[in-house]
Amino acid sequence: MRFSGKVCLVTGGGSGIGQAACARFAAEGAQVAVVDRDAKGGQETVDAIRQAGGQALFAQADVSDSAQAQAAIAAAVSAWGHIDVLVNNAAMMTFTPLLGTSEADWERVIAVNLRSVFLFCKYAIPQMPDGGAVVNISSVHAHETTPNVVPYATSKGGMEAFTRGLSLELAARKIRVNCVAPGAVDTPMLRNNPDIKSGAEKLTGAIGKPADLAAAICFVASDEAAFINGTTLVADGGRLDAL
Repeated sequence: MRFSGKVCLVTGGGSGIGQAACARFAAEGAQVAVVDRDAKGGQETVDAIRQAGGQALFAQADVSDSAQAQAAIAAAVSAWGHIDVLVNNAAMMTFTPLLGTSEADWERVIAVNLRSVFLFCKYAIPQMPDGGAVVNISSVHAHETTPNVVPYATSKGGMEAFTRGLSLELAARKIRVNCVAPGAVDTPMLRNNPDIKSGAEKLTGAIGKPADLAAAICFVASDEAAFINGTTLVADGGRLDAL
């Protein structure tokens, strides 16, 4: 039980990779704060954890909003006193050529995918004991991308740079900061991608399951990964090698 007695907060915990990570943390003994904009999905995650005998709470939040982010963190701290693991997983994509992308859409993607990481780190890390862990969920798009997703790819590249810098700032407290970069994973985000639906983008290589990424996330967050810091674990089934 790698997370027995630990408090784990996961954004985007109402579906896909985030939901699987919440379930895995709880199964390994954690008290889990599920953060999501979608109340239905977030509560379903909590209900499933509780039905399995685990401990969880739901905090509804637009992760890009500072007040809502702080309220979600406060809910976890109020319930359990501190936060040991922060997983910044919430994300969104647009599927428009850059020159056709509105300023509002650009700002929204950067806010949800990158500003949220800043907000949750800024306000959750002061609630962490020394030796905690932050896991930011990046993407293979930070390394090799496709047309029409420039805002998303940009946000994930920025996330990886953010991770490297923050890991240095927190070294004295032994709080590790890393990324996990998924490839194609069978989630609502993948299934709702219009380029994939239309056949404009062809998937090559393996398609992972949310549980595959949950295993990687929990490893990086655990004490087993104590010597891993400031880097990105690519968990893509070899997708980048095939490009």
